[in-house]
Amino acid sequence: MIIEVSARGAVYTPPNVERLTDRFSRVPVNERYNVAFGGSNVHMTNNGTNADLSLDKSSGSGLMSKNKYKYGFFSAAMKLPAGFTSGVVVAFYLSNADVFAHNHDEIDIELLGHERRKDWVLQTNIYGNGSVRTGREEKFYLWFDPTTSFHEYSILWNNHHTVFLVDNVPVREVIHNTAISSVYPSKPMTVYTTLWDGSEWATKGGKYPVDYKYAPFVVSLRDTEVEGCILNQKVGVVPSCTRSSLSSLDPVDGEEFAKLSNQQITGLNWTRGKHMFYSYCKDTARYKVLPPECNAK
Repeated sequence: MIIEVSARGAVYTPPNVERLTDRFSRVPVNERYNVAFGGSNVHMTNNGTNADLSLDKSSGSGLMSKNKYKYGFFSAAMKLPAGFTSGVVVAFYLSNADVFAHNHDEIDIELLGHERRKDWVLQTNIYGNGSVRTGREEKFYLWFDPTTSFHEYSILWNNHHTVFLVDNVPVREVIHNTAISSVYPSKPMTVYTTLWDGSEWATKGGKYPVDYKYAPFVVSLRDTEVEGCILNQKVGVVPSCTRSSLSSLDPVDGEEFAKLSNQQITGLNWTRGKHMFYSYCKDTARYKVLPPECNAK
């Protein structure tokens, strides 16, 4: 159903879905994260519960989780910079590139700034075992203005599937099957939230770089959720989980998280039908032979 028509085009009402974010505890930013870079541009607010990250001509900024996780549920509510934001990139993602430089895993939510009169773009991506040469990007237009209020961006990652969600509505599901198993993220990762200059590629392949006369660009962060199996550095690479029974709400093995519900499937079909405008699985100009998981769908 269309709820309004504005300069942004038709704005649709998303279907009702389960609120996964209500099943996990919200934690202060400073309890789970350290500053990753651009310390002078990271400002903790509300006694460390929230944070503002800024990008100016001197530096971007970023946070990284204090622990590494093997599977879990990771979420943050963010309000994005308004105005002319071409080339600006806000990223909420998991990566282990700091440990496995040439064989790393990554799960990305990237929000790409816009040129004049255009919307922010949501880009998702996934890598496993250093498979960076095969980009698995999918791009979406949002069904709301992400600069006027906070919206939740979430990643569910377990052995069954990886799910990207916006305001609890699934936008993408990567099922862990035989076709994708060799490049499915499987090693413990750090959680990052970053704000940086993507002038070389982010907006129409670098056509519209960051214009710093509109700086500083500020993204506000709150309602962070970081829950999963924590890598115990003293033990080695085997992660320890606080909850692991199939009857629990643990995102690692819990029955509630092994597959999408009917409501979530409806939400997934809605976002992909109305808001997705690019999928690597349909990019035959880029791939003469599509990646195997595209043919497995």
